Amino acid sequence: MKRYKVGIIGATGMVGQRFVTLIANHPWFDLTCVAASSRSAGQTYEDATNGRWLMQEPLPQSAKNLTVLAAEADIQKIAGEVDFVFSAVDMKKDEIKALEEAFAKAECPVVSNNSAHRDTSDVPMIIPEVNPEHLDVIEFQRKRLGTKRGFISVKSNCSIQSYVPMLHPLKDKFGLDRVLVCTYQAISGAGKTFETWPEMVENVIPYIGGDEEGKSEKEPLKVWGKVKDGIITLAEAPDITAQCLRVAALDGHMAAVFMSFKQKPEIDEIKQIWQNYKGLPQELNLPSAPKQFIHYFEEQDRPQTKLDCMLENGMAISAGRLRPDTQYDYKFIGLSHNTLRGAAGGAVLMAELLCAQGFI
Repeated sequence: MKRYKVGIIGATGMVGQRFVTLIANHPWFDLTCVAASSRSAGQTYEDATNGRWLMQEPLPQSAKNLTVLAAEADIQKIAGEVDFVFSAVDMKKDEIKALEEAFAKAECPVVSNNSAHRDTSDVPMIIPEVNPEHLDVIEFQRKRLGTKRGFISVKSNCSIQSYVPMLHPLKDKFGLDRVLVCTYQAISGAGKTFETWPEMVENVIPYIGGDEEGKSEKEPLKVWGKVKDGIITLAEAPDITAQCLRVAALDGHMAAVFMSFKQKPEIDEIKQIWQNYKGLPQELNLPSAPKQFIHYFEEQDRPQTKLDCMLENGMAISAGRLRPDTQYDYKFIGLSHNTLRGAAGGAVLMAELLCAQGFI
């Protein structure tokens, strides 16, 4: 496999730092440049993150002496040095949309962790094991942008990856009809640690802005949509209602899920489907793909964030406590690592898929 030169836009933030750690020893990707706001531009990456390094792993040696470029002012320079960029910037939504389109129009593919383009109809929002066929919309996006190489591809919200993967192989087979989900989301999903957010210690906040109607209820319908006439049309079912809470966990988004079907399957049938489910990343043996996508635990007290969110380097999804419900057909617990599978790791896996499929 050829090696690809990679840039990270928003490299000094928590997700940007996670990208740096993941790319440091990646078999396909070489970190060539890092970019951030004008406040950090001109510094070495080590100096720009001094006192702000949030990862448990030490700052990779290969990144320390990279000069931080300005994300907005140095677009042409960055585009000329890399094969594609990861985007993890912390800006207003309209500013992010404009910045990512500017990179795409500079013929630099953008693999984004941001939410700004998730509702753009010709921008694929990819969970690699679930909807890789949505990459077909890129050719239509390129026509709109007037580009040959440049495009934008985004990952979904981190929280929906704790339940959508389990629902996906059941959806069409049994006619998934209704879903109720309550998510219990770790503080790193807000870019925080307990040191930077001490009020979260021993606390639960029953609100996460934009995560219920805008993300947890609507994003799955785009993931399950179809590419038609150059855009992604939303799926009409299932009906989803969500409640999202911030909890005192550092990493790991958990979901309590209730589901009903038009044709009710047996519990053992569901477990077997989850056990056997593989996606295109597993078929292609992509470097970041978990060998077992969905891990089901029979123990009544699993999955747990502390014990299980790092399964297969944080890239596997966990499920447990599948059982009948009195108002829905079944209920279960899901778990995913929010900054690995849900954020930077999921974007790296998407980039591997884009490279393997010839889009980059």
